[in-house]
Amino acid sequence: MKILVDTNVLLDVLCKRPAFYEDSAKIFKLCEAGEVSGIISALSVPNIVYIMRKELDTEKIKHTLENLSLIFSIMDLTGEDLHKAANMDFKDYEDAIQSACAVRAKANFLITRNISGFGKSQIPALLPSELLTNFTCSI
Repeated sequence: MKILVDTNVLLDVLCKRPAFYEDSAKIFKLCEAGEVSGIISALSVPNIVYIMRKELDTEKIKHTLENLSLIFSIMDLTGEDLHKAANMDFKDYEDAIQSACAVRAKANFLITRNISGFGKSQIPALLPSELLTNFTCSI
């Protein structure tokens, strides 16, 4: 199974957001263990750095990128992704880009906490908890 993990799920773990950390960390573990193939869009990396800019200096950015690269495949963002996203009927262009990347990656699911943002996605969007409920493995 291949999943594209949205930026908000990554931030749940990196920022240890109390209400969301546990399920999102389990998604990380599934990907790290190779039980699912986890992908993140290259778009997520600068977004993470921007959101966490007060906590991340140059060395921490490098360390965070290295750690994410050990767990997830980082998918390049292409001009074609940007054009496809612009032609999608999404309210949020960033969500459309994530969806376009998920389509190109042939992901089975897009894992996000923003399900409503992906109502028109060709790839089904699931909450981390939904994937965990439906995924039969020992975590």
